[in-house]
Parts: sequence; structure tokens; C-alpha cells
Amino acid sequence: MNLRPLIDDDTIALAIRLLLGRPPRDTAEVAALREHRSTATLRLALMQGEEFQRALPRSTRASSSPGIAYALPLDLLRPPDDPAIPWRFVAPDLRQPVSQLCTASQFEEPDYRRWCGALREAPKYHRKQWEFVWQLAVLDKAGLLKPGARGLGFGTGREKMPSLFAKLGIEVVASDAPKTTVETQGWAATGQHATSQDDLFHDGIVTEDVFAARVQFQEVDMNAIPATLTGFDFCWSSCALEHLGSIKHGLDFIDRSLETLRPGGIAVHTTEFNLSSDEATLETPGLVLFRRQDVLALAARLMAAGHRVWPINLHPGDAPIDAHIDLPPYALPHLKLLAQGWVTTSLGIAVERGPVNARG
Repeated sequence: MNLRPLIDDDTIALAIRLLLGRPPRDTAEVAALREHRSTATLRLALMQGEEFQRALPRSTRASSSPGIAYALPLDLLRPPDDPAIPWRFVAPDLRQPVSQLCTASQFEEPDYRRWCGALREAPKYHRKQWEFVWQLAVLDKAGLLKPGARGLGFGTGREKMPSLFAKLGIEVVASDAPKTTVETQGWAATGQHATSQDDLFHDGIVTEDVFAARVQFQEVDMNAIPATLTGFDFCWSSCALEHLGSIKHGLDFIDRSLETLRPGGIAVHTTEFNLSSDEATLETPGLVLFRRQDVLALAARLMAAGHRVWPINLHPGDAPIDAHIDLPPYALPHLKLLAQGWVTTSLGIAVERGPVNARG
């Protein structure tokens, strides 16, 4: 009897897309890869293949250049000094999401494929795509992806989340920085900034009439959130708060964003996490990298104010791709990267607003 686990064609096709950035060439390619005994051996075979290596010429340089190859910082292993802070250190997943880092194993989960499908995207090993998938996984677990819910987006740019939320029956206020802020910090040149409701519409996801009825847009300075934005079921931002001017500005924004929520509402924010050090870090007006100590200090502060921080899991992943550090000009896989000398990845932080706001 052959007890060898079978790998279905959808899994093979997903692996090819994630690792090689293309669909299967033909049925013969899929049939050949079906001989692997597990997804682990399938992944290794694709990564060791010539096509994958050609696509990643910097991986060899990363592993041979002093100071660039990734090694697990011992600080990540140390639990918080405050035992009240919820803490985990296990490989993170999307079935039971918490406040966690972007890691390779999450890209292989069925939920990753499901949420990419909802966003009308092919799965790829890119941390920015992971940020949206993680946010959807958290909001789904919280039971907030339902008709009648209200969501507030900060620094949304031209992302697809407002369109998807509208399709799900959610009322959305999407926001981006005022024009003066964009011009000062140079964001206009990227072409990602939103200036109107039209910039957020994605017709492959939702119909124009449904979108127009459920999505509003307004300019919002994330350092000065209007007091009129209140009562939302959830709010979100994707790698925006690290551009607010300083570590303090970013952490203060997370705190203030909870004031836009009803009691029990949830904030899901992603940002840059420093994988190199818990002491020195990058802190410039245009970009900061948050450290473990910053995340723990924020958690303690929010809990003292009566909010609930979802468990913090800083496990950086243990798959081969998790050891790869992408160097400029960036390509796939793009989970960890070198930014101005620091190794960084994406961190998702989930916080529920408590019943009482400490500032009244």
C-alpha cells in the first residue's frame, strides 16, 4: 500500500506562483512536481532549481557579505519583564492570528490563498501583500467582516481594502494624508497617494454603484485625527505609521486611533519591525523602525488604559525563505529586507478598545 501523502494540483500551482512568480507552464510540469512527498520537499526543490536561483542573484551575496546574513537576535527569545503582557513565541499562523511578524509559512496556508483571491491577487512572497492578508484574518476572527460594520482606514493610498470591505457590505471611511504633508515628505512621486474616492475603486473587486454607496474619502493627518471620526467597529493602516516623524509619533498614533472605535472595536496596524537590534534603530523624519522594546512599551501603555492587546508573537520564522534578506533593488521573495543598514520586516499589531478611555 502506498501511504505517501499526495500534493494536489492547486497546491503545486500555488507553490510555483509564490516561488517562481508565474503560473505552471503546462500539465507536464505539474505532473512532475506531483511526485514530491510533501509541501516541504516541493518547496525545497523549487528553491534549489535554476529558475529560482536566477531570479535571486542577491541571495548568494547576502549570505556571503559580512553583516547582511540574517541571524536570530537573542532579544526576540526573551519574554517581557512584565508578565501581564500577553506573549507567544511559536511559528505564527493565520488560522489563529495575533500581533505577529510576517513569516514564510503563513504564505502556504489555505487562508492566505483565500484572502488573496478576495483581493483578486495571485499569492506572492511579498510582505506588503501579507499585511493586507493578516489584517483580513484578524478582522475575520473578530467577526467584523460582515454587512453593517463600519471601518476607518488611515493612509490607505490606492490599496484594495476599501473596495473589498464595500463588497462585504461594510461602510468605509478611507483617508490619506493632506496634500501639503504628501508634498513635504515626497510621497506624491510614488503615485500611491489617494486624493479622492475614485483612487480607491477597484472594479475587479466590487461594482461601481456598491463602492460609491459604501466608501467615503477624506484627508486626515495621522498626527492629528479629527475628533469627529468616532464609533467605528475597526480601523486599519498598512505601513503608514512609521512615516509620521518619530517612534513617539507612531506609537501615539496607535493609541489615538483607538479613540475612533466603539468599545470592543479593533485596530489592526502594520509597520516596520527592527530585526537587527532592540537597542539602536533607524529614526528619521521619513522612516523609523520599531524595536521590541517599543512594542512592549506600547502594549503596557495600552493595557494600563484598559485596552486589550492581542498576544505579541515575534517569532521570525524558520523556513529557508525566512533567512533570505532582500537587498536593493528589491525583488521576490521580499519578507525581510535591508533598509539603510537594518534588517526589517512587517509587524502586525492588533488592539481592542477597552470599555473606558483613560483620557475620558
